[in-house]
Amino acid sequence: MDALDLARWQFGVTTVYHFLFVPLTIGLGVFVAAMQTAWHRTGKDHYLALTRFFGKLFLINFAMGVVTGLVQEFQFGMNWSEYSTFVGDVFGAPLAMEALLAFFLESTFLGLWIFGWDRLPKRVHLACLWAAVIGSNVSAYFILAANAWMKHPVGYEVIDGRARMTDLWAVLTNSTALAQVPHVVGAAFVVAGGFVLAVAGYRLLRERGSAEQARRSPMWRTALRGALVMTAIAGVVVTASGDMSARLLHEQQPMKLAAAEGLRHDTAGAAFTIVPGVEVPGLLSLLTTHDPDAVVQGVDDVQARYEQRFGPADYTPNLPVIYWSFRVMIGFGMATVGLSALGLWLTRRGRGRRRTTAQVVPAWFARVCVLALPLPTLAVTAGWLLSEIGRQPWTVQGELLTAASVSPDVGLTEVAISLAVFTVLYGLLAVAEGALLVRHIKAGPEDRPGRRPEQPAPTPAETEPGKARLTPTLMY
Repeated sequence: MDALDLARWQFGVTTVYHFLFVPLTIGLGVFVAAMQTAWHRTGKDHYLALTRFFGKLFLINFAMGVVTGLVQEFQFGMNWSEYSTFVGDVFGAPLAMEALLAFFLESTFLGLWIFGWDRLPKRVHLACLWAAVIGSNVSAYFILAANAWMKHPVGYEVIDGRARMTDLWAVLTNSTALAQVPHVVGAAFVVAGGFVLAVAGYRLLRERGSAEQARRSPMWRTALRGALVMTAIAGVVVTASGDMSARLLHEQQPMKLAAAEGLRHDTAGAAFTIVPGVEVPGLLSLLTTHDPDAVVQGVDDVQARYEQRFGPADYTPNLPVIYWSFRVMIGFGMATVGLSALGLWLTRRGRGRRRTTAQVVPAWFARVCVLALPLPTLAVTAGWLLSEIGRQPWTVQGELLTAASVSPDVGLTEVAISLAVFTVLYGLLAVAEGALLVRHIKAGPEDRPGRRPEQPAPTPAETEPGKARLTPTLMY
């Protein structure tokens, strides 16, 4: 193992770890904003309780995402200076726009939302949260546009060994980006929906048989229904954008598509393999070209064509990793969306009237929601492994090999030490994040969300007519 291998491992560890928090932040922020909007429109207390409860979980996750994201960007200068030199003029533009526009919008208005409870007018306070949520989604767009350029470089020319941008609009409207953005953001909403389902399911099981069961059941039913609807709609978006992505892979990255299916040679009417030994004839050709008889390129034939075009080299990615990542992504993602469809059936209006308010869903369904918590996260992680490892050995498709991207002056020892430090540090952060989330989930929503729990009950003098309470009520 050399410095290149360890540098790839280090970037993989930091990227996958960072992406554990990104999808939940994107989707959960919208869920919290929707709950606060419902409270603003209806004045019902359980919407406020859900806003504050899931708002705390959202902020814990947001903080971890920021920390790990900053570390990830340092990787470009530490281990991948040759890559940074080549792509800096192109890659830097969307990243700068993300930092100067989207991230500042997101962080500024999120701060106003955190500290603006009972200090800002309700409408302004709600607008701050929506501005932060919009900022996070715009941030995702710029980052994904930069990533898409690495897979399908457009709007540039190579001058003196460096890529120079010639068309910013072409970079931001890259066909790969237009398919990738809804696919990744849709998957983020599936992750957030699965998280809310698991938390609501856990609270329903924990409160079952207790005095607070009937009182809180409407709140958890609202959370469940909201998460189920969000997950189902996001599942449709992911499926549609996945179809677009498959057709683009057929045109732009045939090696990745062939590796994902384990197809060795060019095949007309290529079958889709569900698992080894179980195939659906013609389905792969249908999915990638909308023609069941079309030819799909195979790994060995693409390898031969790349050798003729780019010179002798191994252009084949890690086939087992790509093959199984593809199936984990599809299988776990479909399982989560299927769970949401089942939940919508179980909580439909007619069935709900036949249940008591304490029986929001059957206990078995609540347990399944809790057990299914890892599935959407594993699905999106597998999707990123498929996306990034499947592009190897290219850092920039057709332009820059990964072996030529690593920093020349960084040795094996330096990378090994930094990899060990990052791994241990991230492990500790994961424990801290998990402990905070579990602590707040176990504690549950505040009984009276309009007042902090540690505040004493109002005295008679405070409640006399004409005397206003001066104690502010903050979220945290």
